[in-house]
This record gives sequence, structure tokens and C-alpha cells, in this order.
Amino acid sequence: MNHTAMRARAAIDLAAVRSNVRALRARAPRAELMAVVKSDGYGHGAVRCARAAREAGATWLGTALPEEAFALREAGDTGRLMCWLWTPGGPWRQAVEQDIDVSVSGTWALREVMDAARACGRTARVQLKVDTGLGRNGCQPADWAELVAAARAAEAEGAIRVTGVWSHFACADEPGHPSIDAQLAAFAEADAVVRKAGLDPEVRHHANTPALLSLPRAHFDLVRAGIGVYGLSPSPEMGVPEDFGLRPVMTLEASLASVKRVPGGHGVSYGHQYTTSGETTLALVPLGYADGIPRHASGSGPVLVAGKWRTVAGRIAMDQFVVDLGGDPAQVGDVAVLFGPGNRGEPTAEDWARATGTIGYEIVTRIGTRVPRVYVDERADTGSGT
Repeated sequence: MNHTAMRARAAIDLAAVRSNVRALRARAPRAELMAVVKSDGYGHGAVRCARAAREAGATWLGTALPEEAFALREAGDTGRLMCWLWTPGGPWRQAVEQDIDVSVSGTWALREVMDAARACGRTARVQLKVDTGLGRNGCQPADWAELVAAARAAEAEGAIRVTGVWSHFACADEPGHPSIDAQLAAFAEADAVVRKAGLDPEVRHHANTPALLSLPRAHFDLVRAGIGVYGLSPSPEMGVPEDFGLRPVMTLEASLASVKRVPGGHGVSYGHQYTTSGETTLALVPLGYADGIPRHASGSGPVLVAGKWRTVAGRIAMDQFVVDLGGDPAQVGDVAVLFGPGNRGEPTAEDWARATGTIGYEIVTRIGTRVPRVYVDERADTGSGT
């Protein structure tokens, strides 16, 4: 198969996004669903994936950075939208003016968002985050009562509205891990403090994709679906995407830039870590670590070329790598598939993750901007939930 004038592309199946969101909603039918589209939709394209998720019934969108949230507003999204990774001096006022829910984990952030709300004469939508045991962002339980009391006073003043209370799991992708029960207990205690203070948030949420899939008692009012939206399993230990009715969204492919016969004993790529064992055909794939292909996949990354799985031969360079085709024929312009859903015999992102000792999240998210995203099935389909 040949694609005219294509060096490489990441084909993004928006029908799969919609299907995945519907499958995830079905697993948490009593909760609202937030589609997390941080990091440009985990590398898939935030705006188009967000639209597809909305079409399938996602009532919230979530981002890490405020700039990611602003981009969604600029693209026309007007629904509930939350942003959670803030630093001092951040663009709080713009977030308040654009009706974005902001996460607050400490009194310094509460002060800054209150100042922004006063400056623009609007009430800020604030979600309080408690650290139930992950140890990243979130207010420590020892400081929680102070933060809640300050938020209650700010709400009474009219500067803010506390719209949510939330936290994040550390080990939800390891069903049965003792930290899960400990975090849920800590969350219940934190929520009790909020209720006792007289606050009445719209949503309580703790569940990420693995908890959504395996922990119904953690669904509460809202579930946050991240990697599941893009059709990947949170971890191999939990199962493969098909076990949850999910379809991988991204297919990464490139046109062969060179095909040539070489003799035995021919070195391949930097350092000659690979040498041909006999006369063979080498094919050049024009993707490299500048495109997000892990350099440490040298000698191990799987690729479908000429109808068979191959392994990267030698080192992956900045812009290209080589595969050894043996005696199999190929032509310049033929398509090499690095990963996709796996239903046509190609490797998956999880296969690349295993080959490089990482997780599928990293494989798809790191694909760089030199690789154009080509969107497949942009129209809204007529399945249930749209």
C-alpha cells in the first residue's frame, strides 16, 4: 500500500474515541464522565478528540495545564472544563473569565484565585484537591480543615464557588493493592470535613481509568477517563483493551524511504550494533527519536513491513531507523506500520512499551509534532450516547 507524499503519519480514529467513551460510560452509568485531554489528548490531538468525546456523552473535559484548557475554549468548547496543574502567578484571571474549574491544593492557590475573581468581578469555580496518599499535588489531611474553612469563607464572600472535591489513586491499576482502601477512607474523611463546613460541591471524584474499569465503589459523582479514551489498557496486568470494549485510536505508519540489497557482514546504523548475517534487503523507515520513537527501542522495536513483523536493526537515529527484510521484497514508498489496534497483524503501542520497558501512555504521548495527525471518521456517528 502506498500513500502519496507521506513521510509518516499518525492516523487518529475518532470513531474509536466515541466508541471508547460510550464503553467507559457504560461501566460507570451513575456517574458523569470527564474525558482527560491533557498533553494534546495524549498525543492524539486534544481539540478533535475532545469534540468526539463530547459527541459520545462526556460531560466534562480535563486538562493539566491552563494553556491546554484555554485552547479548548478558543476552539469553541463551552462545556464543563477543569484544569489542575497550577503554579504561583498562573493565569488565574483568564481561567475565571473563561468559566474553567480550577483545582486548589493549598491556601496560596486559593488566595491567588480569589484575587483573580475580585479583579474580574466574577465568581471562580474551584475544586479542592486532597492528597489521599499519592503524594503528588493535593492538600495534606493535616492541612485540609484549614483549606476547607478558608474556601468556605471565600464562598460566603462570593469570590468562589466550591464545585468539586477530588483526589487521585496511586495504585488503582493494581487491583487489591492495600493503598486503594486507605485512599478511599482518607477521601471519605476529607469529604466529611467539607460537608460539615457547609459546602455542597457539585461533584466528588477520585476514579481514573483503572478505577473506572475495576472499582465501582470509587465512581462517586464523576469519573475521569484518560488513557481509556484513547483505547489503551491502564496496565497489562488488568487486561488488554478488548477486555474492556476499547479500541486503540492511533495508528503510526511511515513510507519506506530506501530499500536496497546489501552483502553479508554489512554494518547497520551508528556503532554497527547490528551486522547483516548474509546478503539481505534493508529498508529505511523515516522516523526517529526526534519524532518520539524511543532510542532505547534500538534492536527491539517491532514494525510491520512487507506483511511480517520485523525488529529495528541497529540504533534508532534522530530521523530514521532500519529494518532487515531478509529475502522479502519491498519497494520505496511501501508502508511500515509501527503500531496500531493490532487487528491487521501490526504491533500495538503496548508491544512497543514491552520492548522498551515503559507504558503505553508514554509511547503514544511522545509522538512529536513532526508527525502529522490525520483524522479518520470525523463525522459524529449515530450510535447510542451521541
